[in-house]
Amino acid sequence: MHIRENASLKPFNTFGIDVKARSLAYITDTATLYNLLTHKNFKPLPKLMLGAGSNVLFTRNFPGVVVKMEIGGITKIKEDEVYVWVKAGAGVCWHTLVLHCIGQGYGGIENLSLIPGTVGAAPIQNIGAYGVELQSIFAQLEAMAMDSGNTKTFNQKDCAFGYRDSVFKNALKGKYVITHVTLRLRKQPVFCIDYGDIKATLTTMGIKKLSIKAISDAVIRIRQSKLPAPEQIGNAGSFFKNPTLDKATFEVLKTQYPILPGYTLAQKKVKIPAAWLI
Repeated sequence: MHIRENASLKPFNTFGIDVKARSLAYITDTATLYNLLTHKNFKPLPKLMLGAGSNVLFTRNFPGVVVKMEIGGITKIKEDEVYVWVKAGAGVCWHTLVLHCIGQGYGGIENLSLIPGTVGAAPIQNIGAYGVELQSIFAQLEAMAMDSGNTKTFNQKDCAFGYRDSVFKNALKGKYVITHVTLRLRKQPVFCIDYGDIKATLTTMGIKKLSIKAISDAVIRIRQSKLPAPEQIGNAGSFFKNPTLDKATFEVLKTQYPILPGYTLAQKKVKIPAAWLI
């Protein structure tokens, strides 16, 4: 087990805040994670799971163990005529997984390009962007209980996904460590280009033939135009939630603001882009 004492966390958070962890443990496999969670010296200490550090703002030193998740690997585990199932370690960079799947011709993940963070963090808040959410391509995940080290498989229903929400932010918050995530992707992509500026950006780019790579490139261009790279200016990206309204309320607002954009959701709800409101 690779553990550093009194370790700086500056390289491990996108704000670049220079605080220290009492202990910093690097986890590259589930056996090492189990040993850490059940070890008598570390079991009583507070623990903080850390992926790419793109959704945390450190304000003080951490008095326990920061667990740096670095479980890797991307594997195709099965396929049928329509879908392919891809399993990735929780420590894999999310965008690396996106590019891998695009390179293999697997569709459904391209709109989620360049989202900062790791694979293991993705299900926790059901990441989403440009009309696609993780739950639409999610198959299952494997996680280890913090208190016992026992492993469990969670399907989509178990995860209780909501808008930027899951059971891991509520009833099971701080109780499990996600180690692997499996996605179900399409062999024949179904393109989603109606959200935000994707269509306009594809036109600007001169794209004549639509593809999952073209959509990914468009999303990357849009994202890079809106925020600086953390290496240039420390930031945590865009982390606000778009408000949702019932359809009747949306229609009333639409009469007052005719150019108000909205995206229809289930249960007669409409999502309004917070960026437009701002």
